[in-house]
Amino acid sequence: MKTLLVVDDDPDLRALLHTYLSEQGYLVIEAAEGGDLWARLADTPIDLIILDVMLPGDDGLTLCRNVRARMSTPILMLTARGDEMDRIIGLEMGADDYLPKPFHPRELLARIRSIFRRVEQQGQSSTVRNLYFGGWTLDLAARHLVGADQVVTPLSTGEFRLLKALAEHPNHVLSRDQLMDALAGRDADPLDRTIDVMMSRLRRRLGDDAREPTLIKTIRNEGYMLIVTQSTPSPALAGRPG
Repeated sequence: MKTLLVVDDDPDLRALLHTYLSEQGYLVIEAAEGGDLWARLADTPIDLIILDVMLPGDDGLTLCRNVRARMSTPILMLTARGDEMDRIIGLEMGADDYLPKPFHPRELLARIRSIFRRVEQQGQSSTVRNLYFGGWTLDLAARHLVGADQVVTPLSTGEFRLLKALAEHPNHVLSRDQLMDALAGRDADPLDRTIDVMMSRLRRRLGDDAREPTLIKTIRNEGYMLIVTQSTPSPALAGRPG
């Protein structure tokens, strides 16, 4: 039985989710704010945290960042509808997905199941440790970039997920749906600019000119593509234990 921690200051919503998710076979624990969250994490092994952005004291984004700094427990953020920047920041700070309020409990259940499927798939992933492109090394274990000058560039969780998806499919166009799936395990909303904003930030990390990019190219009406020259070691094989 998976254990879920629901963190929301609305007691009615907590009660609703507690009842519904318990009926779906989950053990549900509640918390009203950050202090409660840390107490529950100290007392009980948690498999997934459902975390509201708007909380008294430390908000959900701050708590997401602090939780991610200490543990890899999956986090699903609940955001107010239309707060695109909250969603982007949440994903960058390490949230595994987000769900705008109001929502149907069945949609929440689908997101939870999707996150658990991805966690299981990641546990069965290949032994590749590094990906190489354009003079950069993406260290999959440390989750950071290393330049040709050996300078380390830290990445947010969202940036790492997007770059890993692109580097695993060099010279191939990845649609916004595919990138959203890599980022949050679901299809992209046509009006959601999360991918575009985060891709812009990732280009800045790489020093790639957004007006004339040489690494990450925008393919009009299709998506994005990481350009890798033939002289670059094969990303599919690089870093395998010898």
